[in-house]
Amino acid sequence: MNFDKLEQLETRFNELERLIADPEIVSNVTKYKEYIKEHGNISNIVLKYREYKNILNQISELENFIKNDNADKELISLAESEKEQLTTKLRTIENELKKLTSDTNISYDEIVVEIRAAAGGEESALFAYDLFRMYTRYAERKGWKIEIVSSHETGLKGFKEVIFTIEGPDVYNTFKFESGIHRVQRIPITEASGRIHTSTVTVAVLPQIKEFEFKIKPEELKIDTFRASGHGGQHLQKTDSAVRITHLPTGITVQCQDERSQGRNREKAMRILYTKLYNKLKSEQMASISDQRRKQIGSGERAEKIRTYNFPQNRVTDHRINISLYNLEQVIDGDLDELIQQLKKHEYNITK
Repeated sequence: MNFDKLEQLETRFNELERLIADPEIVSNVTKYKEYIKEHGNISNIVLKYREYKNILNQISELENFIKNDNADKELISLAESEKEQLTTKLRTIENELKKLTSDTNISYDEIVVEIRAAAGGEESALFAYDLFRMYTRYAERKGWKIEIVSSHETGLKGFKEVIFTIEGPDVYNTFKFESGIHRVQRIPITEASGRIHTSTVTVAVLPQIKEFEFKIKPEELKIDTFRASGHGGQHLQKTDSAVRITHLPTGITVQCQDERSQGRNREKAMRILYTKLYNKLKSEQMASISDQRRKQIGSGERAEKIRTYNFPQNRVTDHRINISLYNLEQVIDGDLDELIQQLKKHEYNITK
């Protein structure tokens, strides 16, 4: 564990607390927001490090007491037992710190969301659009920034695939629960006999990285330009503004077509490429980024679901926490707070 880095973060944390309490900084809205955001990004690490140091001091005091030949034997036995408990707790905190410090180049304030139609044909694509609208409505209510990277529409205005980013305070820890298979049960608009169909959509959520710990060499990239089509591309048919970037060593491909400027599309595509490549390299068991996606979303089969949206019963069920809500219309319209709060509460209880 890099204690020098932890000490530097604690020093910076103390400095930030001083700055955000300074009236001159408070009156400078831009600087104040910048410092508040940085303070929030490192607070979990610093507070955990302080807990680590506190327990380390307690263990040291107990060791000194145990070495005291004049101390009562019964008290020494109690001290040894307490030391053992604290040592176990210290190991746990140390592991948590290692994880936190290894992720300091990840921005939990920006995510990449990938939604793909799976089982169910056109109805699956239509539901992919519904989920995209649900997430963007939710993000808009939070005042978060949304940017479409690329999309592939169907004839009925569904999505075979849509990739977009969302930026907002701690957005990853809100949206991370959405990774997986989402199942819908309803009568499709294409169904003449009125039968209920079951379809699935896959969702993957990746935290955006905020700084690059590795370099991508120009010769490792294949960059293609083409004319944009579909969402965002209707104004771009006369120029090759869309960009597709392939990382040759890994085969990872990213494309962006939503911007009118080729340069802007290239910039966005590179951000997504770095994020995907980073997430690939972070996992020792990955052969490609699709492996990580499969861990999140499975194969897309109907049985592998995290949540079911049953329209005839106006019911949404999250199978991970075995909870059903009978306000499906509101949920699909972006009212996700109750579901997300229940999932966070469940995660906290398990952690405890």
